[in-house]
Amino acid sequence: MRIKIYDPAMCCSSGLCGPSIDPVLVKMNEAVLALKKQGVDVERFNLAQQPKEFLENKKIAELLHKGGKKVLPVTMINGEVFKTGAYPDYEEICKVLNIEPMKKGKPISVTRK
Repeated sequence: MRIKIYDPAMCCSSGLCGPSIDPVLVKMNEAVLALKKQGVDVERFNLAQQPKEFLENKKIAELLHKGGKKVLPVTMINGEVFKTGAYPDYEEICKVLNIEPMKKGKPISVTRK
């Protein structure tokens, strides 16, 4: 089980820096930590810091060429594009991977206003 997340350009690898932190990024970071605890191989790539990764993945390069940066973030699960333009929920990922979501240490729920 392998997940690759192609993030838009951010100031740091997780986006959890600076004076105002986006709650969506907090939720995604919590999901990544939970998935790693469950033995899932998760990698994140930041457009600002690792542009080569975006160009070397033909599917990602093609999505960017056709749709521009608005297609980011892109989540790939086991080599296939799973979601573009937004981060998936932890539960969505667990369902696709056919694993049980963690009850204890579960990612926090954040709703956007």
